Amino acid sequence: MLPVSPNLSSTVARRAQRLWRQYGILWLGAIAVGLVAVFYARLIDWGYDAFLHARQEHVWLPLIVTPAVAAVSVWLTRTFFRGAEGSGIPQVIATLHAKPGESGARLLTLRILAGKIAVSFLAILGGFTIGREGPTVQVGAALMFNMRRFYPRTNIHIERKLILAGAAAGLSAAFNTPLAGIVFAIEELTRSFEERASGVVITTIIIAGVIALGLNGNYTYFGTIQVGTHFPDLLAVAVVLTAVVTGIAGGVFSWLLLNTARWIPGPLRELHGKRPIVFAALCGLAIAVIGLVSGGTTFGSGYTEARRLLDGHEQLSMAYPFLKMASMVGSYLPGIPGGIFAPSLSIGAGFGNLLHMVFGNLQLQMLIALAMVGYLAAVTQSPITSFVIVTEMTNGHALVIALMATALIASRISRIFVPPLYEALSQRYRAQPQSASGTQSQAVRANAVPDMPEPLRHNEPESAQANEAPKD
Repeated sequence: MLPVSPNLSSTVARRAQRLWRQYGILWLGAIAVGLVAVFYARLIDWGYDAFLHARQEHVWLPLIVTPAVAAVSVWLTRTFFRGAEGSGIPQVIATLHAKPGESGARLLTLRILAGKIAVSFLAILGGFTIGREGPTVQVGAALMFNMRRFYPRTNIHIERKLILAGAAAGLSAAFNTPLAGIVFAIEELTRSFEERASGVVITTIIIAGVIALGLNGNYTYFGTIQVGTHFPDLLAVAVVLTAVVTGIAGGVFSWLLLNTARWIPGPLRELHGKRPIVFAALCGLAIAVIGLVSGGTTFGSGYTEARRLLDGHEQLSMAYPFLKMASMVGSYLPGIPGGIFAPSLSIGAGFGNLLHMVFGNLQLQMLIALAMVGYLAAVTQSPITSFVIVTEMTNGHALVIALMATALIASRISRIFVPPLYEALSQRYRAQPQSASGTQSQAVRANAVPDMPEPLRHNEPESAQANEAPKD
């Protein structure tokens, strides 16, 4: 046997090390994102099934359980998991726009990752109107951000690529929508797509998606809508009216979240500031009452109601979208972890059902798809991401032009009311200390109150309006 040259061994070792840094770490992180996304989805589904089973046995149980869960969730979040509140997307945006290490080490820690999953699971056990998709974005970003420890030297470019890839892969794995993950990274998170980051994002999405597909099978989130090839003459009118209705509704919802100081009574604002756990329990009680009034349809993310409505197996009341919106606001005011993607789609489905009274000759599935994309685009003000998500989730390629038009119009109407929601919320995580002494710094204040209730103390996100950049 010929002896191996020391130079050859050294060259092979260096190349192997280089390949590990370029691909191995990335692939390992992508696999982890896919596995955690599937685990998180199944955990949330199991938790909501447990809540439904308990409620069937004892219909009044939410009046006790939901306020108690709200109080415990807020206490856990404020005590152990600051930075995990809300959907998680504002935290990712803030981290991507911060200096290297400033926000990532604070908002994308493994502790926050664990808290995001644990507390949102607890909240769904209490019937809160939250989704898992936004939290999966922060979980994916946190997983990939912490993979930087495997690099011998890290820098801002490596950190941003990892965060961006993890966040996009998280959304893709949550919805089984790989194209939406890519568009989400471009439109919502960075507003640009650097050439050196594009391959990283796409590769991570592919690997995480393969893991999710391997465990869940090939599926569409809301099934497949059947709209045929012949479109009715009133489709253009339906697109405009649906966009206007959902644009106004989504704009009002975002305004309520960003301007709580203008509509919540003073005593409740004071209660939130002095006794946040009691305030959370009151929100939980309101959610329970709304759930009982709605016959239980407003509990949870709303996925089941939207899916059954699309399949023609559900009959929802005309008040459903408004009750669901109220329950969603109540779920966010305390500042517990939870997303708004799935509940927004469910509310949109409710508006589609409502509009079917006006357009009785149009297929209900068609109106639901239009209203889902319109409401989601109005809330997020990310129209391209919204119509790509709904197209992939419903296999609605035949409606792609109508979905695109609805999303663009609804997003523009929503902007009349408020700046982009996630961008405005991210401002609270971007603030840095003004000085080492003196009054309490902006960064401390930004974290002193969870995601949603910040404006309760009259700190309106004016900077978000000033720094707003066009997104569509």
